[in-house]
Amino acid sequence: MKEVLARYIPERAVDKVFDLIVKYNVHLKIVNERVTRHGDYRKMPNGSHQITVNASLNSYRFLITLIHEVAHLVAFQEFGNYIKPHGKEWKHVFQQLMLPYIRPEVFPSKLLPVIANHFKNPRASSDTDEKLSFALKQYDPENDKNYIFEIPFGSTFRLYNGKIFKRGHKKVKRYECVEVSTGRVYLFNPNAEVELLH
Repeated sequence: MKEVLARYIPERAVDKVFDLIVKYNVHLKIVNERVTRHGDYRKMPNGSHQITVNASLNSYRFLITLIHEVAHLVAFQEFGNYIKPHGKEWKHVFQQLMLPYIRPEVFPSKLLPVIANHFKNPRASSDTDEKLSFALKQYDPENDKNYIFEIPFGSTFRLYNGKIFKRGHKKVKRYECVEVSTGRVYLFNPNAEVELLH
């Protein structure tokens, strides 16, 4: 298992993550990319714990996602099944579990302050923290995707599902975009990754 982890997370995090997986009896599945989520946690009918994480994530995002999912498991064990999935109990557990990794041996110095700031009050998804999402993207392999905030006003773009939108104005934190085929208006996070058409 350590050899597998070493392919997906920073080298200096492998031993600690391996210990967590053993301690909480986690069955880790590394899966092909799902566009709607980076990872998830399920308690299986036999009482074991399954965590899936997308194989396509860079090592820093993979580590954060894996610890995010372990935090669900630990929070449910410590506080019961009736807590909110991303409520205060989960946030507290996630902060505690991440603390040993927020150090220069694990994350590059450019990422550390952004990660430290995110973990003052972690969100349900690292993608909803624009600064963290953008900082983590710098470590992704090159691709032809753009963030919504990089696309000029009035330009069209395509989503992963083939739907085409036209970028509109920013409203508070998100962008209004019109689906070309239906005229319906949708709100997009600034760091949603899309394919610019023209």
